[in-house]
Amino acid sequence: MEKYILALDQGTTSCRAIVFNHKGEIVSTAQKEFAQHFPKPGWVEHDAEEIWAVQSGMASEALARKGLKPGQIAAIGITNQRETVVIWEKASGKPIHPAIVWQDKRTSDYCDELKAAGHQRMVREKTGLVIDSYFSGTKARWILDHVKGARKRAENGELLMGTIDSWLIWNMTGGELHITDVTNACRTMLFNIHTMAWDPELTELLGIPEALLPDVRESSEKYGVTDESFLKAGIPISGIAGDQQAALFGQMCTRKGMVKNTYGTGCFMLMNIGDKPIVSENNLLTSVAWTLNGETTYMLEGSIFIGGAVVQWLRDGLNIIKKSSDVEALATSVPDTGGVYLVPAFAGLGAPHWNQQARGSIFGLTRGSTDAHVARAALESIAYQTMDILKAMEKDSGIPIRELRVDGGATVNNLMMQFQADVLDAETVRPKIVETTVMGAAFLAGLAVGYWENPRAIQSIWQTDRRFFPTADRAPIEAGIRGWQRAIRAIEFWSKDNQ
Repeated sequence: MEKYILALDQGTTSCRAIVFNHKGEIVSTAQKEFAQHFPKPGWVEHDAEEIWAVQSGMASEALARKGLKPGQIAAIGITNQRETVVIWEKASGKPIHPAIVWQDKRTSDYCDELKAAGHQRMVREKTGLVIDSYFSGTKARWILDHVKGARKRAENGELLMGTIDSWLIWNMTGGELHITDVTNACRTMLFNIHTMAWDPELTELLGIPEALLPDVRESSEKYGVTDESFLKAGIPISGIAGDQQAALFGQMCTRKGMVKNTYGTGCFMLMNIGDKPIVSENNLLTSVAWTLNGETTYMLEGSIFIGGAVVQWLRDGLNIIKKSSDVEALATSVPDTGGVYLVPAFAGLGAPHWNQQARGSIFGLTRGSTDAHVARAALESIAYQTMDILKAMEKDSGIPIRELRVDGGATVNNLMMQFQADVLDAETVRPKIVETTVMGAAFLAGLAVGYWENPRAIQSIWQTDRRFFPTADRAPIEAGIRGWQRAIRAIEFWSKDNQ
């Protein structure tokens, strides 16, 4: 019987299961959304038990759709929404509180207290992160402080904590394995990326008993096998990576200096910086990209808050397009933006600016400006924001970027991809299979069990759909970049005056 790899993609809004063959082709897929809970403004929660039920259901459905038997699955890989945290009872497996999602802001005031107390530098040097409610550690502390008796029970070893990968694996193995991998551990604000271990000073600072924490493993190794209750078979679990690191691996950015950008609601740009961490001086995050065969690779990461969401705004807010896919035709109907710049700082500016007071603005409007100019400026804004992060990465790493690998829904837009290549003055490469996140999880799982011999074997099946080359006529591009930078300065001036 032919063997396959099953990859589980536990995302923020849905659970997917995808079956891959030796050629890296998708054989079967199943996907289902689950409920989002917003108990208070700024709070976001998930029902961890629902996540487990939906994810395990999708695994069964993906096999059933193609009539595959569990014995045909060589290994299982997992990729997950990062920074979302669950605490559950070791004895019963019941969560003591809903999962607190990465988007949740309830610990913002506590993070401000940590910064005011002077902990920012220590946290940054040990973890590569900034102190922010985004990361898992402060969420876990909140649960321990707000669920009656939780802290005492945690200290007594009665409770377990984990990001979603840990929660899934604990359930998949019938409670045998309480583990995570380095890519998820490094996003907790509790993990030292130099010693590659939980850090006692950080766990004490956040008040997290070490008995609560999972064992940290490599991103690709044989962790154990599934319990009979999951797919009625003992299948090896052998790959784990947080979603963005999985996409970096799925894009085969395995050499130092390689960069990928995922274009979704926001954008996540990651750069492979090799075997030594670099603490960013340009407001980027430093994290672990993966650990394979005892060797750790590090990365720089920059986040854009509003990427594809600006196109949704054109559709739902301005009503100038009926569906998102209409934006390319509208933008292409004019040769340029006519001097219009749209800065989509609807939720502030992300990396490398980190200005939470900034708000969205349009500059350069004249009586001749049309909806097409605004649409084109919206697409260009995604490319300009990407350029800002890439330039920061070049400064931090000292490596000039010659190629950007792209994935995500917006990459089907050829106009934007061409403009991206132009403003970066670098090739923009779109792969044939854009499901790079879940593909990365499959690759990591397959390597551990010998399904693929080594990363070079995977590189040979990774295929390019199209390469976009930068234009030779640099003058108008450089003028446009200067205009964008002027618009950013204007927004920063406006936001300062508003504080």
